[in-house]
Amino acid sequence: MNNILALLLCLIASSVYAQSGTVIDEVIARVGSEYVLLSELEEQYALAESQTNESLPAQARCAMLDQTLVGKLLYNQSKLDSVEVTDSEVEQQLNARIDRILSYMGGDINQFEDYYGQSITATKEQFREDLREQLAVDRMRASVVREVKVTPAEVKNFFSEIPRDSLPYFNSEVEVGELVVKPTANDSTRQAVTQRLQELRDAIVAGEITFEEAAQQNSADGSARGGGDLGWTQRGKFVAEFEAAAYNLDPGEISEVVETEFGYHLIKLQGRRGNSIRVSHILLQPAITEADREESRTFLDSIANLIRVDSFSFSYAVKRFGFDKVQSYNNDGRMSNPASGNTFFEIGDLDPDVYFAIDEMTIDSISEVMEFRGPTGDPLLRVVQLQSRTSPHRATLSQDYAKIQDATRNAKQQQYLSDWIQEKVGSTFIKIDERYQSCPQIKTWIEDSRKITVGGSNGNVATGK
Repeated sequence: MNNILALLLCLIASSVYAQSGTVIDEVIARVGSEYVLLSELEEQYALAESQTNESLPAQARCAMLDQTLVGKLLYNQSKLDSVEVTDSEVEQQLNARIDRILSYMGGDINQFEDYYGQSITATKEQFREDLREQLAVDRMRASVVREVKVTPAEVKNFFSEIPRDSLPYFNSEVEVGELVVKPTANDSTRQAVTQRLQELRDAIVAGEITFEEAAQQNSADGSARGGGDLGWTQRGKFVAEFEAAAYNLDPGEISEVVETEFGYHLIKLQGRRGNSIRVSHILLQPAITEADREESRTFLDSIANLIRVDSFSFSYAVKRFGFDKVQSYNNDGRMSNPASGNTFFEIGDLDPDVYFAIDEMTIDSISEVMEFRGPTGDPLLRVVQLQSRTSPHRATLSQDYAKIQDATRNAKQQQYLSDWIQEKVGSTFIKIDERYQSCPQIKTWIEDSRKITVGGSNGNVATGK
C-alpha cells in the first residue's frame, strides 16, 4: 500500500502537510504573480525522504526550492504568453491518473476512498489546479526549447570534447519493428451494442432515465463516474467523428449513435461558449470474442508469411495492413524505446514476450504472432522483425550517432533554458525569504536579478525581505 501512496504523490501533488496542520503555512518566495508556500517545499522534502528511506541534507531544500522557482517562473510566463490548458485536458489527465491508482487497488473505489479519506470527486477537485499548473509549466518549457536544433558539426564537436575514458559503454542493443493488427468485433456484436445505445437513447428521450444516470450505469470509460461529463473543450481535442457530431448538436440535444475508434457513443451537448463546447457521452465497446481474435491472428500470420517470401517489404505491410494508432505505425513499424526516446533497446528494456521472440532470430526475420495490450488496454496482435543488433561497445560517433545527437540536443536545450531563465529573472518580480538567501542556488537568482536591474533593465525586481 505504501507503493500506492508513493504513486499518488508522484502523479498528483500532495497536500499531506497542509491537511495535517504540522506546518503552519507561509509564503517563502514570490515569482511574478506566483507564490511558493513553505508547505510545498516541506512536502517535496518529505516525499524525497520517503523514497530514499534516509535523511536528506539540509541543502536538499535549497535544490528543491531552486527547481520550484523555475516552475513558478515558467508558470508565470505561461500566463503572460496566454499558454492554454483546457478544462478537458485537465479532466482527461485527472481521470487517467486516478484510473491508474485504482488499477493498483483492483478497481475498488471504496478502498480508494477509505485510504485517502475522501471521495474520488473530492480528490480530483483538490488537485485540479495543481495539475493545471503542471501542464502549463510543461507546455511553456517545451515552447521555450522547441526551436533548438543541432547540426552535424555540433554533434561532432560535442562528441570530440568527451574524454576518451569518459565515453559511455553501451550494452548489446537491438532495433525492433512491429506490425500490429487490432482485432475487431463481428457484425452481430457491433449490432447488439448499437441497439443497446438506441434503447438507452429512447429511454432518455422518454424521460425514463436521465442521460447522467445512463452514463453512470453503462459507460465504459472513466467519465462514467461524473455522468459522462467531458468538460469544456475546443475544436481539435476529440477524434473527427466525435467532434463533427458534437458540434452539430444544439444545447440539450442528444446525438444518434456515433462510431469512433474507441467504440460507439451517444453524445449530449451540455453548452456552447463561442468555439468551446461542453459535452457528455455514453460509450459502449463491443466485446472481442475468441473467434474474432483467431480470425485476426490468421490474417496477420498470412501477412507475415508474405513478408518472409519477399512478396512485399515489412514497411509496406505496416502502411498497408497495420493498426495506425500505435506509435510505430508512423515510423515504418520501428518501435521507440520510451526510456530513451530513440529506437534502440537494451535487452532489459524490451517487453519479455518480444525479448524471447527475438532472442535467437537473425536480422530481418519475422516472429510468430503474439498477443499484447496496447497503451489503452486494448487487446492487440503483432509480429516483430529484428532489424539490427549491436555487440557491447564503447560509444562511437558512427555507431551511436542518434544517441550522441540526442545528448547534444539535450545539452543545448538545457543551456538555452538556463539563459532564458536568467533573462526572465531580470524582468520578473522576485522576492525570496531571508532564510533561503544563503543557498548557493538561490544566491544565483538574486545576483542575476540585481545584475540585470543595475545594468538598466526596468528596475522591477525585488529581492530580500
